[in-house]
Amino acid sequence: MDRPAAIARSAITLGILAGGGAVRLGGRDKAWLIRNGVPQVLRIAARFADETAGVLVSANAQSERYGEAGLAVVRDRSTGAGPMSGLDALGAACRTPWLLTLPVDIVDYGDDLLRSLVAGHKADGARARDEDGPQPLVGLWRVAALREATSAALAAGEFAVHALQARLDMAEVHLDGVRFGNLNTPADLRAAGIAGL
Repeated sequence: MDRPAAIARSAITLGILAGGGAVRLGGRDKAWLIRNGVPQVLRIAARFADETAGVLVSANAQSERYGEAGLAVVRDRSTGAGPMSGLDALGAACRTPWLLTLPVDIVDYGDDLLRSLVAGHKADGARARDEDGPQPLVGLWRVAALREATSAALAAGEFAVHALQARLDMAEVHLDGVRFGNLNTPADLRAAGIAGL
């Protein structure tokens, strides 16, 4: 079996999905939740700064705040499609051949997330599986394939990201011992050391 080709740092953009409504948190913007003195979106951007060529944030509010933090923000081009809209926006704006996507409410990503996805990818990329199961928003995407697939899915009214990935040639990469977690509820925030609800 052929080994996947290596992917250079210069070929990968980090895309952070931060367009959700945070309904269970009273509308509080997850991107700017403070953990150990650092906003969540800046924590993620800093973590992958040495492994990617740049950062895009999919967000539909507080554009000025992202700009002040030195982050490029892209808005959804379609509405009502959940994370699929964010993937579409990131794919359209990405100028590198590959895109690493992460949801802004991720709590932990382990030490080798991107290296593991690169090492295990197929033609169209790789999606992550942690100890809690498949995590479709944590993925490495070949941008050309992502653009084509999201366009077709949105046109068909199909918004499930796992179904989108099933139509692409993507590997599923299991990250042993890693639990990404998320920040969906007040209990999640307390467990991550975030105060203020």
